[in-house]
Order: sequence, then C-alpha cells, then structure tokens
Amino acid sequence: MSNVTFMPIGGGHEIGANCYRFASDGHQVILDAGTHPKKDGLGALPDFSLLTRAPDGVIVSHGHVDHCGSLPYLMKQFPTVCGYTTKPTLQIIDRMLHNSVSVMTTIALERGIQEYPLYTHRDVEYAIRRTYGLPFHHEFALTWESPFRVQFYSSGHVLGAASVLVRTPSHTLLYSGDITMREQELMPGLTPIEENIEIDTLVVESTRGAHHEEEGLDYAAEIARFAEAIRTVLLEGGTVLIPAFALGRSQEILNIIARLQREKRLPKVPVYTSGLGRAIYEIYDQYQNYLRPGAVLSPLEQFKRIGDVWERKVVKDLLREPSIIVATSGMMMENTPSAMIAAEMVTEKRHGIFFVGYVDPDTLGYKLLNANPGDALTFELSGTPVKVKLENRQRFHFSAHAPREDLGAFIEMVKPKNIVFIHGDEDAIEYMRESYGAGCRKFAPRIGETVVLD
Repeated sequence: MSNVTFMPIGGGHEIGANCYRFASDGHQVILDAGTHPKKDGLGALPDFSLLTRAPDGVIVSHGHVDHCGSLPYLMKQFPTVCGYTTKPTLQIIDRMLHNSVSVMTTIALERGIQEYPLYTHRDVEYAIRRTYGLPFHHEFALTWESPFRVQFYSSGHVLGAASVLVRTPSHTLLYSGDITMREQELMPGLTPIEENIEIDTLVVESTRGAHHEEEGLDYAAEIARFAEAIRTVLLEGGTVLIPAFALGRSQEILNIIARLQREKRLPKVPVYTSGLGRAIYEIYDQYQNYLRPGAVLSPLEQFKRIGDVWERKVVKDLLREPSIIVATSGMMMENTPSAMIAAEMVTEKRHGIFFVGYVDPDTLGYKLLNANPGDALTFELSGTPVKVKLENRQRFHFSAHAPREDLGAFIEMVKPKNIVFIHGDEDAIEYMRESYGAGCRKFAPRIGETVVLD
C-alpha cells in the first residue's frame, strides 16, 4: 500500500496562502508558505494546524507573498526546519518579508487588528538565516535522513521563480509554482524539465484557467496599444498612473516604458516608481544573468522616486507636468501609493490610470476600473469618498501567469500519470480538470483533503 500523499494546507480552490504537503514513507516536505492577500490576521495564514509534526524542509518557489508570506510564522512553529529556494528569491523574500512586517504593523494601527504583525523583523531575520539559496538544476537533499531530492527549474514567472522537481525512491513530483511559457520584456519563458524524466505527479497552478478574454493576445500588439494609450494622455498634458506589483510587474513595465522612450514611441517625460519596486529592481540588476538573452535592464537611476504620497502636496506636484508613474500596489489596495495618487488623479479628466495585470473583483482597483463617472470611491481607509471624474481607465494584459491554453500545453509536455490542480478559483480549477490531462488521474483537493498519489 502506498504512503505517497499530497494535501493543500492553503491554496486549494483559492488564489492565496499557497502551502502544500507532499508526504512519502513517513517523511514530508512543504511546498511554499504564503499568506492570503484578501484576508487579515490569522485568517490570512495557511491552516498550519494540519501539520502535526515538523516537515523535513520548506521549499519556496518564488518571492510573491502568497507563496512566501507565512515562512517566518511557520519557522516559529517549527524552529529546526530549514527553507530552500533559488539564489535570487532568497534576497527577494528578505525584502518582501521585512516589508510585510511594516505593512502589518501599519494595518494593526489603522484597522485595530490585534493579531498583527504575525511575525517580527527578528523572525524574518531568523527565517532568512535558516533558508538556503541554491542555483537552478542543482540537485540537493533536505536532510541526511530525508528521502526527498530536489531540483529547481526556471518557471519564467518573475526573477528567481522556480518549478520544483521532488524525487523519492518511489515517486517523482513536479510542482509547477507560477509559470509563464512565453518570453516577457525581461524574463524568459519556463525551462522544461529533461524529456527522460518521468513525472508521476504534476501539481499545476490554475490561476487563469477560466479566463476567456486574455487568450490569443499578441504581446507586441499589446505593447503597441499600451504605448498609444500612454502617448495620448501625455500629449494632452496628463499623467499616466500604472499600478503594478512590486515584484515582477514593476520591473517589466518600467523597462517596457524605457524601451518605448528609446525607440521614440513615447515622449521623454519623467518616469517615477515607488520604494519596494525599486528595492526589488536592485536585485534584478544583481542577477542580470537570470534574465532572458538580449534583455536590456535600464539603470535604476533613470527612474525617479515618487516621494511621500501621503502628503497631498507631493501628489499635486507630481501631477503638475506630464509624467508616467509606476506604483504599488498592483490592485490598488486602499492606502497604498497607487491608491493615494489615484485619489487625486480621478478628480480630473486629463489623466489616465492603466492596470497591467490581474485585478481581483473585491479590490479598489477593480471598483475603479469599472466605476461610472460620478461614482464615489474611498481610496484611504476611513477617508472621505472621492467622486470619479476621470474616464480614461483601462486594463492591459501583461500577466506573468500562463493562460489556460499554455497550461494545457505544459501538461502535454510533462505527460504525468497524476495531475493535481491548485492555485485557482472554483471555475478555473473545474475548467482545467475537465479540459486537460486526458488519460491521467486528476485531482482538485480542497484545504485539508489528502490525495493518495500512488
């Protein structure tokens, strides 16, 4: 009878708090330890009560907080456990996790969430000390006694992002992490595993599994549409705000804009960016050998600092002359730089606000994107609603997640015996399970549900 099992601790039938247990013959490894971006306090964590003993190790696929945000909390619970990730990701999660502590501390004051912060800066330092940064393709063991052998393959998503190959003597599992099959401005597409490696189980993300509208988009054509929209606003004396995730989207979009300016497809106006995005940019600069061949990373000094956007005068000064502003958060959560700038911009018609990635329906960004002129929205927690006059609000498709046809091609390329669909909402996971992997055993477990793999 097999002892090879898989269970979501978080991330089953949802996008957020990714955390999965892969167990074999009395040993277990944890794949990712994230937090949920739409939940607060202890509710944002994976269900760590499902872990009754220490795992052999924790693998972090990449530095987005829905994959790494609970790592310090998990290591407080199991202080002897070590983490493993890629070299760039180790530096990225150092920045991301310290930023999370600061954000949680602020939220605790603003919203009165007594559970925040879930961990301290000292906890982050401990987690980073106990986490190893390793190169792609290098096989390593978790402990002397552990049956798991692990290798990282570039998943193409963001700098350092990995798909994770985990082998035991009886079973080989490939955890996709977040994947991108196609080249971006800076990042290459994913690196396939070797054809001679037989995969027993593929655990695959399903983020865009239900998306119809983004299929078949041409990257170059989307950049051209993006350039024309920005150019129109600038020539009319307005400013363009681009909400973007600090890791990945910010660096990609800044370099698209820089290239368009070099090619004279955009006017040479100032380009601004915010703090965490700049900090991550420095890591991209340090690991340029991880970028796609031919990628040109513009010097960070080319982009100006935004300044303290919680001071209204700073924002007003930013908007006096045409410029382009790339600011977090990507979904324009309340009280973030993009929200504070937008609160001033929406009172005029000359500007443009352009989203460049996924925007969750429960977020301020989605509400703004779909607002009617005259609607009032709250951009600052406990702030006064602002009436929206700005009409030029658009979305452009630069997602770093593979669309469903690419996910299907990935499944066909891997040829697994078992497929486990995770990291998606109900519709996405159901579509993926019904549409792909003919002839395979297919699973879509919920949090706490154990799947027997062999």
